Amino acid sequence: MKPAGMGSTLVLRLYMGLFFAYMFLPLGVMVAAGVNSYSPPSITVWQGFTFRWFAEFWADARMWSGLVNSLVIAVAVMALALPMGLSGALLLSQLGRRSAGIAYTVMVSPLLTPGIIIGISTVIFWRNLGATAGLFTAILAQSAFIASYAMLMFMARLQRQDHTLEEAALDLGATRARAFRRITLPFLKPTIVTAAVIAFLQSFENYNTTIFSIGGNHTLVTEIGARMRFGISPMINAIGILFILVTVICAVVWSLLRQRERKREAAA
Repeated sequence: MKPAGMGSTLVLRLYMGLFFAYMFLPLGVMVAAGVNSYSPPSITVWQGFTFRWFAEFWADARMWSGLVNSLVIAVAVMALALPMGLSGALLLSQLGRRSAGIAYTVMVSPLLTPGIIIGISTVIFWRNLGATAGLFTAILAQSAFIASYAMLMFMARLQRQDHTLEEAALDLGATRARAFRRITLPFLKPTIVTAAVIAFLQSFENYNTTIFSIGGNHTLVTEIGARMRFGISPMINAIGILFILVTVICAVVWSLLRQRERKREAAA
């Protein structure tokens, strides 16, 4: 008679196997199709290993201009969303329960608004002020809802802060700005880094808001979406492979830096 734990362990392993297959099998298919000479992308018809689609991406000027636009927008959104999110979190932490509830609802509402609505409303608003749709409106439209993500992250961090440290600093003669700079800001440093990465990624991969607010310009994501209407090219798979490699490299570097930091803290 098998122990009761063996059955649950088998079910857990089966579930984990299906879960990882569901997560990584499509990526494996995409990688295989990206190095297959056959077009359109396929793994059932194999015509040999090739780097041809990477070369096509390298020679595609419009894709590269879209990539540059994506990076410019993502950096600008990151620079706007983080201060706005931090300001909102600090404001909510100082308000009373009733006022904070109303303000919280207003500040989180962009997350619940469809990206199409945010994009179109941003273009209409700034067009009335004389600004044409382009990178500027795309940055503002994305910042409107990405700042809410940053605000929620800062709020979660601020709820764990020991406010008696700031009160002690004020009692000792420090100004509120100095107390914030020397106590609160270092405490928020891990969240600032995490929020910056999330804001960058949210902006870089955004499609719905960007397509309706960028006007005649384009980003890498909107250009890929436009081309997929006329059929999928293996070059899109090659771009996906490059993003997977960049993600893995960044994750490994981050993990190594974290391990080094932990060893340094343990030694100290």
